[in-house]
Amino acid sequence: MAKYLFLKHYRGAPDSINGVPMDQWTPAEVDDHMQYMNDFADKLRTTGEFVSSQALRPEGTFVRYDGEGKPPVTDGPFAETKDLIAGWMIIDVDTYERALELAGELSAAPGANGKPIHEWLEVRPLMGNPMTINE
Repeated sequence: MAKYLFLKHYRGAPDSINGVPMDQWTPAEVDDHMQYMNDFADKLRTTGEFVSSQALRPEGTFVRYDGEGKPPVTDGPFAETKDLIAGWMIIDVDTYERALELAGELSAAPGANGKPIHEWLEVRPLMGNPMTINE
C-alpha cells in the first residue's frame, strides 16, 4: 500500500470544463458538491483506502523564519494567488493506477448547474511510503 495526496486548487491548475468558481454557485450547488465529496470519502472508508481529508477556507498567510529574535515574516492574506489550495484528501492504495482512477472519479464532483466540474487534482505520493509507480 502507498499513500497519495490529492490536492484541490481554487486556481492555478488548467481550467476545468465546468469552470464556474465556487463563489458563484448557489448554496444548493455547494451543498451537492460537499455531499459528493463526503460520499466519496465514505466509499473509500468501506474499501479501507481513505486516510483523511479536509476542505480549506480561502483565507491564509504565508509565513517564514526571518532570523533569531526576529518576528516571522508574513505575506498575506493570499486569496488572489494562483496556488491557493482548496482542500486535500489522503488515500492509501495498492497501485499508482488506482490513485489515478480515484482522482479521476473525484474530479467528477458536481459544480454549477449540477454538472461535473472536471476539476484538475494534483496527485502526490507521500514521502516515506513505497512508490507504486511502474517505471
